[in-house]
Amino acid sequence: MGVALAIPSLSGRAMSWGAALALALLLPGHAGAQEAGCLVILHNNDGESQLLDAGRGLEDFGGAARFVTLVRQERSRAEADGCAVLTLSSGDNFLPGPEFTASLEKGVPFHDSLVISAIDYDALAIGNHEFDFGPDVLADLIEGTDDDVFLSANLDVSGEPELQALADQGRIASHRVIDTSIGRIGVIGATTDRLSFISSPRNVEVKEVRAAVQAEVDALVTDGIDKFVLISHLQSAGEDIELLKSLRGIDVAIAGGGDELLANPGDRLVPEDQEIFGSYPLAAEDAEGRDVPVVTTAGSYKYLGRLIVRFDGEGKLVEAEGAPIRVAGGDQPDAVEPDPEVERLVSEPVRAFVGELAKDVLGTSEVALEGRRSGVRTGETNLGNLFADALLFEAGRLAPEYGAGKPDVALQNGGGIRNDSLIPAGEITALDTFDIAPFSNFVAVVEDVAPEHFKEIMENAVSQVEQTDGRFAQVAGFELIYDPKGAAQVLNEDGSVQAPGARVEEIRLVDGTLIVEDGAIAATARPVAIATVNFLANGGDQYPFRGVPYATLGVSYQQALANFIEDGLDGIIGASAYPEDGAGRIRTAP
Repeated sequence: MGVALAIPSLSGRAMSWGAALALALLLPGHAGAQEAGCLVILHNNDGESQLLDAGRGLEDFGGAARFVTLVRQERSRAEADGCAVLTLSSGDNFLPGPEFTASLEKGVPFHDSLVISAIDYDALAIGNHEFDFGPDVLADLIEGTDDDVFLSANLDVSGEPELQALADQGRIASHRVIDTSIGRIGVIGATTDRLSFISSPRNVEVKEVRAAVQAEVDALVTDGIDKFVLISHLQSAGEDIELLKSLRGIDVAIAGGGDELLANPGDRLVPEDQEIFGSYPLAAEDAEGRDVPVVTTAGSYKYLGRLIVRFDGEGKLVEAEGAPIRVAGGDQPDAVEPDPEVERLVSEPVRAFVGELAKDVLGTSEVALEGRRSGVRTGETNLGNLFADALLFEAGRLAPEYGAGKPDVALQNGGGIRNDSLIPAGEITALDTFDIAPFSNFVAVVEDVAPEHFKEIMENAVSQVEQTDGRFAQVAGFELIYDPKGAAQVLNEDGSVQAPGARVEEIRLVDGTLIVEDGAIAATARPVAIATVNFLANGGDQYPFRGVPYATLGVSYQQALANFIEDGLDGIIGASAYPEDGAGRIRTAP
């Protein structure tokens, strides 16, 4: 058992901004640094194709070209201090949206591939968004990089020929052993075991994370490896902390998927990033009682994590410290210049493509539209209402052409609304709709859904609201009352119901028909036709449609939104129809 780290435990809750580390650290360059085995880990996660900057109003922050410059500076700094260096990503290395659409228009190598190559990672975890366009596009992304290695111990890609070919070349692997000045280090990757529910892995087999990671550690120990880093995309740092309780041998865990911001007092932050999840690093306890530092960064190329760890002569981790380094430009005191090659090959063509989308004005909103993650995944928002109305409108218009019945209601999962921003009142452009609806989802109609089945579907929609889960539904055509304190539905992996859930109190269609009343199927209940997206109809986010037939209507959900703004609303998103605090479609029980 190694020396315990003096790092405050998370105890299952986010730590306050004032929480500070209590570490007696041997700083790089001080006497004994070499003996202590100094390793600097540069890391990020959830870059998600945010290649140009951190978004509206934050143009002086983020950006892949600045990020590349910062990585190279920090790598040189660490090497000058006599430390070994690893550069790692914890997944979601691209995301459907306007920037990635520019890549699809360009072809291989994608812009994101060029950025990955310029960063020169030692290894990258495979996240869930890597599969949003299916395995073939992921293969294209990897093919376009300079021999970068993508890791996941719990994914079996043998059912996908293009991915298996990359695995045969060592480009996809369960782990990578990296030779450094302080010895060999085993880097192990892991991907959320919910992958098949939240993305489109097709024939990729997803295995249980814990067993897969522990098997990698055990095998590498027999090969003489005594230092291990886990790069995982399990959807939150909390899941890494929970996982580590049952693992032995991991020295450092780098989490992805949660977009949590870890920081300490005095760290420079991107403006508006004031919600601190915890100190950097957090600590978890493993199965042997050892403290393991856990780090992550807020995504979108806004921060580069810099974790400094040291090992004793027996390969045991004894010290850890670090901080997120914000990616800044312009007149900021910590500004870095964009890398000129990345600027020329990536930023300029992507900026031009996005600029054309921004010129295409679809209409005007009289009200700010709430699309932030914390809003659309936990309650009704006016942007959610707009989107659900768009699905209902477009499905109603196209259903006869495709031989489908006219829908009664519509459902849009909050996880499919991706702009993560409050869109100010004013012009709404094609670019806005791509930011809101970036995935390759198509409008679908599921007909003749029995009342009991409809209730099951809505129980799933509200089953994990307290976890800000993407399955929360924005709705049209009905009103929903639910009790967040009620028992949550639990589903089996095949979509069958393990525990039915008791949160849905009332479902009332806009014509007044009660489907659910006082938590039970109402006497007036009737089957309904549901407009949604094919991702949910196929069981995404564990929506229990369970393989019932549906009609795909040949229009993407982004196109449906754009068409509704232009044609359904005649270009005006009115404040009376879409008030900022919602229209009362979803309410919680008193």
